[in-house]
Amino acid sequence: MMAIKRLLPGGWLSAYAFLYVAFLYLPVIFLPIFSINTAATPKFPLSGVTLKWYEDLPRTPALIDATWNSLIVGVSASVLSTVLGILAARSITRYRYPGRRAINGLIMAPLVLPEVIVAISMLLVMLQLGLSLSLFTVVLGHVLVCIPYSMTVLTSGFEGFDRSLEEASADLGESAFGTFRRVTLPMVMPAIISSLLVCFTISLDEFIIAFFLTGTEATLPIYIWGQLRFAAKLPGVLALGTLLLFASFLLMTIAEILRRRAASRTRNEGDLYA
Repeated sequence: MMAIKRLLPGGWLSAYAFLYVAFLYLPVIFLPIFSINTAATPKFPLSGVTLKWYEDLPRTPALIDATWNSLIVGVSASVLSTVLGILAARSITRYRYPGRRAINGLIMAPLVLPEVIVAISMLLVMLQLGLSLSLFTVVLGHVLVCIPYSMTVLTSGFEGFDRSLEEASADLGESAFGTFRRVTLPMVMPAIISSLLVCFTISLDEFIIAFFLTGTEATLPIYIWGQLRFAAKLPGVLALGTLLLFASFLLMTIAEILRRRAASRTRNEGDLYA
């Protein structure tokens, strides 16, 4: 290992990091550039600059319907995932019981399983249960995918939480549920909000689960996939993709800020009462 470090000085590592980031994000940069091109074909040099592709988006009824569907699915999936994530994170960080590590591993399994396998499995289960494919089945699939992310965010909020605060509340006569509602939840509220934002962003961008579990009501990713079959629709797709890209970056940035604030707040409270 030391020999490798000597062969790769700091300059080489910096260059590698730069190339790696460029390889990941350079194609994304072309998306907003081509979305303002007057020509329908994405190529250089640009034929001109226009915002008509953005102006046409609100005039597309199918796009409006897909947007509402994505919002309904995203809000429902984020709320359910966060509620279940709160219960699971609370259990794993607060209590010690047999099988705790195994349960945690099973909850995190969707992060490492191929998403197409998860989608096919969910489809088979839904059909066996007699459920018709709809936005409800998409919500169930998104909850399965979002819970591990919610757990990751919420666990950092619950870890290091000072139990003496809960004990003091109990000594003052508060019930267990009242203590959880009045003491615990306000302390981890930044992590909860971060979880909601992360889960909403993942649900908004998710395609494979929605592709297998959606019915006649398409979400935004399904709508975009359908529009890509028509060359004339490509500029509108680029404009819509640009808006989704900036919205995702904004939500993820806010979520990360709140997650770090929650971790710092919990750590400072722990140091204060140590």
